[in-house]
Amino acid sequence: MRPRAPCVEEPPIRSVETSRPKPGLSVPVLSILDEEGRLIEEDQRALVRHVVQDGYGADILFSAGTTGEWDKVDNDTRQAVIRVSAEEVAKLNLGLVSNGSNAVESWAGVTAPTARDTLANLEHAIDCGVDAAVIAPLSIQGIADPVRFMLRDVSDLLDTKPRRIPIFLYDNADIAIDPAVPHIRTKQVKAMSRLDFVRGIKVSASNKVLGNYTRAAKSFKDRGEFGIYVGNAKLIFDIYRPYQGLVGVFREHWDRWRRAGGMPVGVVSGPANAMPREWAYAWQVCRAGDEERMDAAQRVVDVFRDLCVVASGKRTLACLKRALYAERVISSPCVAPGTPELAPGEAEEFDEKFAALKETTSRELGDVAMTRFEKRND
Repeated sequence: MRPRAPCVEEPPIRSVETSRPKPGLSVPVLSILDEEGRLIEEDQRALVRHVVQDGYGADILFSAGTTGEWDKVDNDTRQAVIRVSAEEVAKLNLGLVSNGSNAVESWAGVTAPTARDTLANLEHAIDCGVDAAVIAPLSIQGIADPVRFMLRDVSDLLDTKPRRIPIFLYDNADIAIDPAVPHIRTKQVKAMSRLDFVRGIKVSASNKVLGNYTRAAKSFKDRGEFGIYVGNAKLIFDIYRPYQGLVGVFREHWDRWRRAGGMPVGVVSGPANAMPREWAYAWQVCRAGDEERMDAAQRVVDVFRDLCVVASGKRTLACLKRALYAERVISSPCVAPGTPELAPGEAEEFDEKFAALKETTSRELGDVAMTRFEKRND
């Protein structure tokens, strides 16, 4: 590593206080691995291009997160995924902006089992040019107080860098170290939100837990400065569904109270790795409250959810990789060691059902909302 120049010679620190959370679809991209568990860089780049869909897919590309099997690969691989994904997003944005489309943001999941590796990943991500980083403080060993970790360790690291980036918190009980503390406490989120670089939170939880955060958001920062992203993607069909009848009146008043701090600004969808345009469409029609199209989009995503439950159990990551492999976007469907894989015969059965799903998508949503598959060159 190159020696760092003394702090007095570094450019002045730039504040992130004027940044705003980017709305829309965030895709936590898979990590594409070979049989030895090594990253296939060209396939990873192909996946980034796939989920962006020439500007019709992801608004945010989130690398090295849970869907990227962050806890199943070593730290060198995490950093490689961050680097490759950031490089490819930067290349794509040149074309998107020149064509009048909005740029895609590159977010890096920097969480690692230890605080030391987490901070090393954050520094690496900044050097790679990412737009933001995501930290799951409850998933880091030895972090007794997430507020102190952000206030001291993360803040001190950012103070050494010439470019400060926004940090988004990640709340997911499935990856929390202590089952007795499955979620970040609301008062802790409020305390962390006082830091200028903490710009939002991704919540993979029930509607009730999500509601706790959205109600409290009015106390976090000025409206619009702190964004909440729905990690349990199917919830957007409930959150944005129009109210009907007398029951709907009561529900509307309840939701107004529960979400007094504002509605979520985006959705994070793992299945969007295989179906980015379908999920971008689902987000758009949900935000618009178009109930008929919401129902059609929900039918499509429900079919894919059901396809990922095979005889041997739920195999979402393995099925996502299989779908991309079957469509020749990537050259390897391998999951990381420790990730449940498809049993013999299940892959072929999934291929047939996924092909049928594309016909369902065309019928329900129309070709405009169907993902385009760019075939790799063998």
